[in-house]
Formats: sequence, structure tokens, C-alpha cells
Amino acid sequence: MGLANIQAIDLRQFTDDTRRTTDDYPYGGGIGMVMKPEPIVRGIRHVQKSAKEAHVILLTPQGRQLSQEIVEELSNKDCLLLICGRYEGIDERVRYFVDDEISVGDYILSGGETAATVLIDAIIRLIPGVLGSDSRIDGESFYDGLLEYPQYTRPREFEGFEVPNVLLEGHHEKIRLWRRKMSLMRTMKHRPDLVASIKADAEMKRIIQEIDLESIV
Repeated sequence: MGLANIQAIDLRQFTDDTRRTTDDYPYGGGIGMVMKPEPIVRGIRHVQKSAKEAHVILLTPQGRQLSQEIVEELSNKDCLLLICGRYEGIDERVRYFVDDEISVGDYILSGGETAATVLIDAIIRLIPGVLGSDSRIDGESFYDGLLEYPQYTRPREFEGFEVPNVLLEGHHEKIRLWRRKMSLMRTMKHRPDLVASIKADAEMKRIIQEIDLESIV
């Protein structure tokens, strides 16, 4: 479909030695190896020759915590250049050649490739046409600062658990309000840290007043 173009760049092509070395022992000692700055910076400059507006991102635990807001911000960039770390890390001096630093969470990965995959997937699905003409993304988790409302499909009853009646009545406005209320209640229960940042309009304020807080603790 040509909606996105992803290219993997082998840093070994930017080395000088016969072994095409991209890592070396850390100064000061310690376990593991550190990725050398020369191949990475040369790789950045190689891409910038054809994509001068490339937004260079270092995937690192020290970066901005990835959020839907950041995903939407990055989706507006024409070209992203993602630097994936390996081993014990990347030479600190590489940071002087990047535009941004992103973290996908407070946990340890073997390399930045997995983090890059997460970021790529989150961004690409925002491109018009990627999800299909019938798909909508504005009701999904985090798009309005809330977790997504519960979803149901057939059968109507499964092992004693039934689909809420409001979803069966065909009243679109009631369904919309129910979903918004369920999103808020789910967020309050599972991610109360998100509630403080919600920009509540008049309708949301009214929904909050209707919620029995004790029922969601």
C-alpha cells in the first residue's frame, strides 16, 4: 500500500576495521560491552544526506516515557531515525547527535529493537488507511486520557455472564454515554494515576457525579 517505509540500517557498514566492530570495552572497567560512537554517528549522517529533516530518536530508559500524546506528536514527523542500543549501552557522546530520547517503560530489555517495534507500531496505526476505512481509533485506550470501555460480541450469554442490556437496545446516544462512563470507571479502578490529567468537560463532570466511588474501589 506504500503507507509507510521502514528500513533497517546495519551499523557495521560504517566501521573501519576488518572485523567491522561496533562495540568495545567500557572505560573504567565493568562487565559487558559498549556500542562505539563512530558507527552510530556515521549512520545518522548517512541517513541525513537523503532525509535532512529526519528526527533522530535514541531509545533509552533515560528518555521521555512513551505515551499516546508523544506517539501522536511523532506521527507528524516526515522521517524518524531510531537508534537501538545493545549490550551494556551506547557511548554517552552519541546523545549530542540525537533530537529526542524515548523510553517505552521502566523495565530492562536486551536491546532497543523491541522498543523500536513498539514505537513503530503505535505510530503507523495512526496513518490514515492503515487500519482500514471502517476502523476508528478515537475510542481506544488513552485517546481521551481514559482506558477503553468494555467490549462484547456474540454470544449474548457466556457461562452465566451476559452482555449489558444497554448495548442491545440500539440507542446510540445511550451506548455512547455508557461507554464513556465505563471508560472513566475502569480508569479510576485500574489507572487512578491517569484521572488527575483528564480534562473533564461538562458531560464528564456530570458522569463523575453519578459514579458511586465505593463501587469501584
